[in-house]
Amino acid sequence: MTRQIGIGVISLGWMGRLHTRAYKQIRERYPELGIEPRLVATADRVEAFRDEATENLGFERAYADYHDLLADPDVELVSICGPNFLHHEMALAAIEAGKPFWIEKPMGVNARQSREIALAAQKAGLRTAVGFNYRHTPAIMHARALVADGRLGRVTNVRSWWIADYASAEDGPLTWRYSREQGGSGVFGDLLSHGFDLVQFVVGDRISSISATSGTFVTERPKGLAATIGHGKVPVTKEKYPVENEDYGAALARFDSGIIGTFEANRVAHGPRAEYVVEVYGTKGSLRWNYENHMHLEVLIDDDNPRHHGYTRIMSDASHGDFGRFQPGPGQLMGFDDMKTVEAAQFCESVLEDEQLAPSAADAWAAAECDEACVASAADGTWHDVPRVEGPTTI
Repeated sequence: MTRQIGIGVISLGWMGRLHTRAYKQIRERYPELGIEPRLVATADRVEAFRDEATENLGFERAYADYHDLLADPDVELVSICGPNFLHHEMALAAIEAGKPFWIEKPMGVNARQSREIALAAQKAGLRTAVGFNYRHTPAIMHARALVADGRLGRVTNVRSWWIADYASAEDGPLTWRYSREQGGSGVFGDLLSHGFDLVQFVVGDRISSISATSGTFVTERPKGLAATIGHGKVPVTKEKYPVENEDYGAALARFDSGIIGTFEANRVAHGPRAEYVVEVYGTKGSLRWNYENHMHLEVLIDDDNPRHHGYTRIMSDASHGDFGRFQPGPGQLMGFDDMKTVEAAQFCESVLEDEQLAPSAADAWAAAECDEACVASAADGTWHDVPRVEGPTTI
């Protein structure tokens, strides 16, 4: 028997539309869950987006105020896809309304906000999900399994860099992302929060302390003259205004088990579009993954035969994560949207089974503590401990 479950999506920018598509895919990709997501309502301040929601996207109704969505009795689960500075108030409002929520990262603009959200959700007994979608890449799932099975031996060190060009144009509009109050810790929260979460997920270990540095290279930007979706370009003012957070960050990290990690993030690079890389080195082998070629994993397992020493490039197949739900065999691709479908299914299953399967609010809080340690270390030049978090983490 198929059970309908009422969905509400707050904010219909790029990510809100992506969540909407992901819910629509669940019944086909995960038929064993026995659910049919029903797009009950969306909330957005932009009238044109509300009209599109009901005319083209399949929502039954659209609200200008997200509080009306949370008060809708037909809405059972909520996606929070607004800008970073609204996550805190929206999440706390969803908790107050008793609605489990799927929220994008960074969950708050600082660790304090993330802590408040995670603890409030736990106190209310609500299951959550957070948009750490790179976890669901089949190659990453295989990498995690190799580490957990001891195929690399004892992990000694890791490297991860998150290099992008979305802010490389100096005349790009000054959006909320460049405000410390509204966007939080710049590239640490926007990109390296993914890196911290993903590496901890792959190696199954917690970052315990961090030393970091940072820089802001585009110090002023013009304001946009129209609303943007994602990182889209719009007409801008001639006047320029200060950028308040980091364009670049680098960190050295220690893990609980003694693993040492190096991390780097850059949003103003020229060249890489989305070069998000994880490398893991152990006493018996190593592995490499790059999101720009994310269906492949490079693996070296030391077999004591120098004639065979070198990396094997493994193509994702049905034995890796949820690949088989989307493609019939190796050589085919999954996209960003597909990984969000995995996330949507994990969120719904977490709620229905009352078991934390999706990356949780506690996981987002843990990443936020890493981000905050980076900002503090970059300011004073010293090592900073990363506090342990409470709750159902899935690392």
